[in-house]
Amino acid sequence: MKKVSIIFGTRPEAIKLCPLVLALQEHAEFEAHVCVTAQHREMLDQVLETFDIVPNVDLGLMQVNQQLASLASRAISAVDSYLVEYKPDIALVQGDTTTVFCAALASYYHRIPVGHVEAGLRTWDKFSPYPEEINRVLASHIADYHFAPTAWARENLLKEDVPAERIYVTGNTVIDALHIAVEKVRAKTPVIPALPKELTCSDSEQPIILITGHRRESFGQGFKNICTAIGKLARRFKETAFVYPVHLNPNVREPVFRLLGGLKNVYLIEPLSYLPFVLLMDRSTVILTDSGGVQEEAPSLGKPVLVMRETTERPEAVDAGTVKLVGTNVEKIIENTSILLTDNQAYTAMTKAVNPYGDGKACGRIIDVLRENL
Repeated sequence: MKKVSIIFGTRPEAIKLCPLVLALQEHAEFEAHVCVTAQHREMLDQVLETFDIVPNVDLGLMQVNQQLASLASRAISAVDSYLVEYKPDIALVQGDTTTVFCAALASYYHRIPVGHVEAGLRTWDKFSPYPEEINRVLASHIADYHFAPTAWARENLLKEDVPAERIYVTGNTVIDALHIAVEKVRAKTPVIPALPKELTCSDSEQPIILITGHRRESFGQGFKNICTAIGKLARRFKETAFVYPVHLNPNVREPVFRLLGGLKNVYLIEPLSYLPFVLLMDRSTVILTDSGGVQEEAPSLGKPVLVMRETTERPEAVDAGTVKLVGTNVEKIIENTSILLTDNQAYTAMTKAVNPYGDGKACGRIIDVLRENL
């Protein structure tokens, strides 16, 4: 039996790796061992509960208002100790967080092969997104197996001289996760106590703008701009509900509650667990986000996405027409959101575009690679 260590620490990582954990557990030739750093705590736990996964090891690293350097040093040391004890045949990491880079580096120190899920995403700007771009680039130069979600991601890795025989185009595991979540949501509709019941009813016709935001590069003026734009839109479209599950980081919460609190059609709610969030994505009219995962998930639900970032490592969605970059520019956010709320032709063009991120079978393809190589 091959020992497979799955190491992650944040909500996005958990969403994309939990389906892989479940898939590995169905195969007797693998021992799936889950180690969480808890780089995020509450939001990570929500996802674990959704997928009914209990970690084998919880390193509990999160600290209030933690800084990148201290988190990285603690993560390398803690993961190092875990690997010494467990001695896996391979370590699997996902994406571009501090946990990803630190777990990959610690594995390298012990000559443990690393499989990088969602490999090859690039903006070619080391400060956007920050620190994610550098995290994933460094992880790529450590990894032994590169599970690229798309052909474009594969080409990026080839440009960096990653051997072609080590790159596997699998699709994105977030679509696997979404399929599981949608099935759960349709079987039993989650309750979101912070919202009026009519907003989450399937037969409601009230437009909803779903908003998420957490990127470090937007701290300060970026979030002030985002909130200014949302406030102006809320005053212009009074019959539209603006629902914002506000990230726990104080650099996000302070400007959001200061600038948007008190607007009647703006609902500032606490972060949601995965299933209620999927329900809101499915119920929404338009999504405003700086999240990477949402750019991948929403097109599968036929939802237009306006990305409040200057760059994206997911240009496939932009090319497909499911996503549009608007940055943190007040005028661009207002203009593009207004068009989608008033122009049926423009709206339909984005909802009918094909999602480029796969068919929900990425986990099976990754497991096939592990079978052949371990």
